[in-house]
Amino acid sequence: MAATKSLKKCELEAKWYLIDATDCTLGRLAAYTANILRGKHKPTWTPNMDCGDHVIVINTAKAVVTGKKMTDKKYYHHTGWIGNLKETSYGELLEKHPTRAMTFAIKGMLPKNSLGAKALTRLRVYAGAEHKQ
Repeated sequence: MAATKSLKKCELEAKWYLIDATDCTLGRLAAYTANILRGKHKPTWTPNMDCGDHVIVINTAKAVVTGKKMTDKKYYHHTGWIGNLKETSYGELLEKHPTRAMTFAIKGMLPKNSLGAKALTRLRVYAGAEHKQ
């Protein structure tokens, strides 16, 4: 039998992907982006190695959500003080910080370990069509 070849770290190549979020559903785009960041779209993907690519997501302010998520979807954070659990709706978050909703969605679909943290460093999110890369 032929054994599966594992690539070494020096043999991995990272590409750059540009994704336009205009009129795309937030969750579907986040799942697609998370797979690229992890490298699951490559035939050489290995679960224990960081073999993902760089991703630039533009026009995140134009991403859509279905149903009543604009008012009903909530984001929570705690300040650290007793009784200070803050709540923000998706619509409010989109007005104040248009890139955070996409970042939170993608971060939630990555593994909760060092590989997921490393993959998140290769993500660049922009609210408009202009980017720096």
